[in-house]
Amino acid sequence: MRRYIVAAIFVILAASLLSIPISFSFGSPITTDMDDYFIEYGQVQTAANNIVTAVVFDYRGFDTLGESVVLFCGVVGVGLLFRRLMEGEEYEDE
Repeated sequence: MRRYIVAAIFVILAASLLSIPISFSFGSPITTDMDDYFIEYGQVQTAANNIVTAVVFDYRGFDTLGESVVLFCGVVGVGLLFRRLMEGEEYEDE
């Protein structure tokens, strides 16, 4: 009996999680006013020939800076973790 209850809960949970992406309307609308704005004024306002570069580094600069800080902290954390592991191995060998 307990197996059936766990299976029913799993099925309900899986169905509810799968219904979330189905309810999204990806690709609609195909174009927006913001797209047209970036294409029309991107090179003039940012002096970048590549519109992707203009959006990532000029229009969304603070967001990109935040992502870079998070990535840097992750790399430093993993580096410190491996450093401690290597130091611990050195002491065990002696």
